[in-house]
Amino acid sequence: MSGPEFLPDLVPELAVTNLGASLRFWVDLLGFAVDYERPEERFAYIVLGNAHVMLDQIGQTPTWETGPLERPFGRGLNFEITVPDVQPVVDRLNNANWPLFVELEEKWYRVNDQETGVRQFLVLDPDGYLLRFSQSLGLRPLNS
Repeated sequence: MSGPEFLPDLVPELAVTNLGASLRFWVDLLGFAVDYERPEERFAYIVLGNAHVMLDQIGQTPTWETGPLERPFGRGLNFEITVPDVQPVVDRLNNANWPLFVELEEKWYRVNDQETGVRQFLVLDPDGYLLRFSQSLGLRPLNS
């Protein structure tokens, strides 16, 4: 691989209907970079910091489909992607008139006897995969 030396232990591979459209969204709007591609297979491995994702166009190579693929894909899950600052991503999406599923918000979640804070928003990719971009606001004591 030409990209990062760090390889995560979990890398989702998303079945997509149009690799070109997905790359425009994931790379141009979200800020991912293509680490490597197999154009003949309509496949790309993309990276943003420590977030790694594989995109594989449906019907180009054998895929492991466990049932019919109907939009929105990925129902029942969201992918949280941590970035240092969510604002540039929101700005690119807004400039492209791409709708947000959940507008930018500040949320605090209980973790044992503390709370962890995030600035976050959610957006659907072209195939309906739900992505939650999050920026850490740190920790605070419970009930602050």
